[in-house]
Amino acid sequence: MLDTGQENLKRSKVRIVDDPPKPPFWGSKVIEDIPLDDIYLFVNEAALIRGQWGIKRGKRSDEEYQKILDEQIYPELSAVKVKAASERLLQPKAVYGYFPCQSEGDDLIIYDLKENGRPEPGSLNESLRFTFPRQKDDRYLCISDFFLPKESGKIDVVAFQLVTMGKAASDYSKQLLSANEYRDYLFFHGLSVESAEALAELNHKRIRQELGIAGKDAADIKRLFSQGYQGSRFSFGYPACPNLEDHVKLFKLLKPERIGVTMTDAFMLNPEQSTDAIIVHHPEARFFNVLDK
Repeated sequence: MLDTGQENLKRSKVRIVDDPPKPPFWGSKVIEDIPLDDIYLFVNEAALIRGQWGIKRGKRSDEEYQKILDEQIYPELSAVKVKAASERLLQPKAVYGYFPCQSEGDDLIIYDLKENGRPEPGSLNESLRFTFPRQKDDRYLCISDFFLPKESGKIDVVAFQLVTMGKAASDYSKQLLSANEYRDYLFFHGLSVESAEALAELNHKRIRQELGIAGKDAADIKRLFSQGYQGSRFSFGYPACPNLEDHVKLFKLLKPERIGVTMTDAFMLNPEQSTDAIIVHHPEARFFNVLDK
């Protein structure tokens, strides 16, 4: 009987965490009026300047490159930030929440909340489930492995989040592009996209604080960009959870229309300057690729 289910018998060696963190609430909530200065602290300037803006060192010396940054790029960045704030071109909002869950094989089961807004073991009804791909070799990892299995009889918690910099950011980017203002477009669009990522980082930190696991956060914010904290944040469409159609389930849980985010026919987020994630609290959770070999 090993011919049809042999691969499914393979499981990772991720340890089971019997005492998961307790969330401060169940369900979802909206966060508005988020100060831009708080978000800017979490902007990955390397990704912004080198990636979005294409300002790379090349054959320049460290001193020459730093001079360009100090005399040209950082003043430009400051100017774009001032304009974005004064004209309300960036309007950050977030929706996030905590949901009772268990794993079953490659699936993550999300349970309905009771009328009192709390899960009650022994009387749980399945709301929906996510099916994640599993590595076919290497460590045989699957996102579901980071949550308590159904047979444990215990309830785990999974967090989801969706953040946006708002429709105004998308509209202004299109306006600049239509007017052939390519330089202004490059600078503003790059900042708006990286600000969305920064807001995701900021809200993820909020979640770690609320779950009581932020004590392992790196003191240097730059180290957070390389997972200098407990757990992991997986965005739909990336290798560990590549199915963009899962946005339908995410929308059912978070109802991001409340912060002005909709979904295209191709299951992409609109406005563009938006990003989502499933938040995993497990200490062993790290980015991984689902290998297809």
